[in-house]
Amino acid sequence: MSGFSEHFGWLEIVFTAVIALGFGGYQLWSVNREIRADRERAARDRAAQGDKDSSAG
Repeated sequence: MSGFSEHFGWLEIVFTAVIALGFGGYQLWSVNREIRADRERAARDRAAQGDKDSSAG
């Protein structure tokens, strides 16, 4: 067991890095999802605005 305890520092570094990279990956995925949703919403709004303009004239 004493041989394994020499590696606790590395385990802590790896564990912390995995948590940090996982959180960063989740944030990137979440932001990209919101950007895609905003673009789709803007396209729908433009299409709806175009329909209103063409029916009014």
